[in-house]
Amino acid sequence: MAEVRLEDVSKVYPDGTRAVSDLDLQIGDGELMVLVGPSGCGKTTALRMVAGLEDISSGRVLIGGRDVSHVPSRDRDVAMVFQSYALYPHLTVGDNIGFGLKLRKVPKAEIRRRVAEAADVLGLSELLERKPRNLSGGQRQRVAMGRAIVREPQAFLMDEPLSNLDAKLRVHMRAEIARLQDRLAVTTIYVTHDQTEAMTLGDRVAVMRRGVLQQVDAPQVLYDRPVNLFVAGFIGSPAMNLVQGRLSRADNGWTVSFGHQHLQLAPELLAARPALAAYEDRDVIVGIRPEDLHDADLPSGRTGSELVAEAELVEAMGSDVLVHFTLDVPPVRTGDTADLAVGPDELGGGGEERATMVARLDPRTAARQRQQVRLGVDTSRLHAFDPETGTSIWDGAADGAGRLAATGSTT
Repeated sequence: MAEVRLEDVSKVYPDGTRAVSDLDLQIGDGELMVLVGPSGCGKTTALRMVAGLEDISSGRVLIGGRDVSHVPSRDRDVAMVFQSYALYPHLTVGDNIGFGLKLRKVPKAEIRRRVAEAADVLGLSELLERKPRNLSGGQRQRVAMGRAIVREPQAFLMDEPLSNLDAKLRVHMRAEIARLQDRLAVTTIYVTHDQTEAMTLGDRVAVMRRGVLQQVDAPQVLYDRPVNLFVAGFIGSPAMNLVQGRLSRADNGWTVSFGHQHLQLAPELLAARPALAAYEDRDVIVGIRPEDLHDADLPSGRTGSELVAEAELVEAMGSDVLVHFTLDVPPVRTGDTADLAVGPDELGGGGEERATMVARLDPRTAARQRQQVRLGVDTSRLHAFDPETGTSIWDGAADGAGRLAATGSTT
């Protein structure tokens, strides 16, 4: 086991493409750190620089306190688990797991011992004589992980290892990996584009965008206190609803208005975000988590502040109901939201001039498609962002920290 450190690590390709910029990141001994972000954000490049599969342009990579920046991959004492299983089809499960040890001239008795231990940990003991073609996708992935475990490395590096599995098997394997990492306590860097995977697996999660570290923290902190619009929109499923509104103060307290809608802000919100007071009679971007919206016609949904809209799509999920609706206000368009969009329609590219939002409601809701729905809003849990910088509005100190993290200057 070992601590892994990346100190001001950058990667610039010969054509000038900057894949990673000034990445500072410390992964503690035995910690599971998840690197997450959209495709092309630099997370896999960062992992490959730790592995020695990609040269660094500047900075240092340290493993166990040893500078390995220019050490060949084979001498870094790390083990990688890739998206593809890369199993040898003519070898048995046992031989696949022990193949790397055989290449290193490890004694046969030691190979058998390590393979047996890894198979026991992974539940593969009954499958050691099978060939890969006789295994399920989840079993093949466990064999690939077994091949890494027997190396007894200082760190595991996992690059989207579950992306080839179906949804149900991914959930199962997520739990398997979490239990395995907890049992082995090996320093692990795990790359994924799936924020649900990141939130459920990581001791800490590092969110990247365009090669720059945005924020790194415990999963719940990322959810509750995102430093900027990008992190806020990326973490959470369904994504945070964003709308630009006008903040004002009256005798009965603070309100935020957008279109014909007005929300009375809870005193707790102003207490938690005192810097909001400086935005009186100014625009702010308001973030509302889908789970902080409730059916106001249910007793549990009466909060005092409401949105009224027409339900455009109602998705019954069993444990909850997702209600999609639009507000008669323009969608939020910033560089952050552009990077979060998966298609031109999300940016209003098809003439869309209304903000699309989602509410996660109690399954007892009576909301129906093409009918009006009243949505209670827990305004004590609203998020607020500066419309020019995209940084989260808290107090002066927190806002300053957020700006640093947003430029990749803090971890």
